Amino acid sequence: MRRRSFLAASVGALAMPMRAPAIVAPDRLRPRLPLGVMSGDPLGDRAMLWSAADQRARMVVEWSTDPSFRNRERRTGSLATPATGLTARLDLTGLPAGREVFYRVAFADPDDSRRVSDWTPGRLRMTHQSERSVRFTFAGDEAGQGFGINPDLGGYRLYEAMRQKQPDFFIHQGDQIYADGPLKPEVALAGGGVWRNLVTPAKDHVAETLEDFRGAYAYNLQDAHKRRFLAEVPMLVQWDDHEVRNNWWPDKPLAGATPMATLAANARRALLEYNPLRPMPGAAGIYRNFRPSPLIEVFMLDARSRRGANLLAGGPARRDGDMFGREQISWLEGALMRSTATWKVIASDIPLSLTVPDLNRDVAKGGIEGLADGAAGPPGGREPELARLLSFMRRHRIRNTVWLSADVHYAAAIRYEPGRAAFADFDPFWEFVAGPINAGTGTSAGNPLDPTFGPALVYDSMPSAPIDSSPRGGNQFFGMGEVDPVTGVLTMSIHDLNGSERFRMPIEPQR
Repeated sequence: MRRRSFLAASVGALAMPMRAPAIVAPDRLRPRLPLGVMSGDPLGDRAMLWSAADQRARMVVEWSTDPSFRNRERRTGSLATPATGLTARLDLTGLPAGREVFYRVAFADPDDSRRVSDWTPGRLRMTHQSERSVRFTFAGDEAGQGFGINPDLGGYRLYEAMRQKQPDFFIHQGDQIYADGPLKPEVALAGGGVWRNLVTPAKDHVAETLEDFRGAYAYNLQDAHKRRFLAEVPMLVQWDDHEVRNNWWPDKPLAGATPMATLAANARRALLEYNPLRPMPGAAGIYRNFRPSPLIEVFMLDARSRRGANLLAGGPARRDGDMFGREQISWLEGALMRSTATWKVIASDIPLSLTVPDLNRDVAKGGIEGLADGAAGPPGGREPELARLLSFMRRHRIRNTVWLSADVHYAAAIRYEPGRAAFADFDPFWEFVAGPINAGTGTSAGNPLDPTFGPALVYDSMPSAPIDSSPRGGNQFFGMGEVDPVTGVLTMSIHDLNGSERFRMPIEPQR
């Protein structure tokens, strides 16, 4: 059968009841969708749809604004093959603004039209209207510190808490996998008791190969809470260090036989394959912007692809472009200048003023992993890069900016004021920190505030160490933002594992 004839036959079969015995092969031969479906990277009237099969198969999508699919359109996605990690995607275009879109995904064997999967449903809400509010959630850090999917607790429960809020989109701020953090079936807890993990072959060792990294992403998608959440909420994705190695930078030397460049290339490819990101050819940074509504534009930064080597606390100012890179900062300045959205949300996987140590680099002298150099006074270390950006924003009157970050495994709200700063050429702004999704809980005691940009810790979810730092202790947090379409007020909040609100801050827009 010719390829075009097969495709027509396959799509025709998909339009019929999926279990019709006359056209369907035995269950053991039919493709399956073991990792569910998800959407992401929404742009106006389009969004990326993603899924994965358990064998070589063609992705087929139907979508409708009617949950019964009485009026539907059908599209054909990419071919899932071993070369793509059996993942497939479709850039679904022509979606209506302000409407809820229902979609379903199936896979068809390209060599046998009888071998067709069942449908797996999903949905997303197109928000490109100023007449309705926009709500989003954000967090990072999952499967860290040896804490993976615990069947005793039902898995990654924070995803279900976020799903209950019905956000329009979710920003994942990195450490989506712990490639360098293998899991054990059981972990003895310091507070007593045992944590049990679901363990797969890909997660019982440190990731080295492309298949290892793919397996780490597939592991997290075995969590029912995460699959259900991502089937309903579009995701915007960043990466941080544990997608590759703890505290990595492109030229970081490694003790093992695999060079950092190879690990980073494998990690980047797996990230792009196993998330609903738009194609990003080459080795450029993973940074981009989205405007889901006239009320809000989101700028996703990449603090890994172009950073220089980690440094010592209080060291001299580094060359301009040592964290995000000159090209990325120039892109961000231009994108902010062009933005007409009421609110500009800047998502950074690295906090701005929380001092993040590098415990593997000159620890006796104070190794620094983050942006803040840990010293008072004018911008030092990597801080000149942020100083340049903040000055640019003030000079060009770029108002209504809010920063989001993760990485430190607790939640915080930080207010920046030039009146108390060593570097004062900027307008006041907020930073909100959230996480972890499912990892060990950190505390603010390990991340003292660097005073250079005048920060004040307005809210701190973990001022001291908990008795139980595992997710069993309940100290997992996500952030949420919602823009009112009438007043333009952006209300930022922090929520715990049960979805309960811990902190709330309405922010008035500057006109």
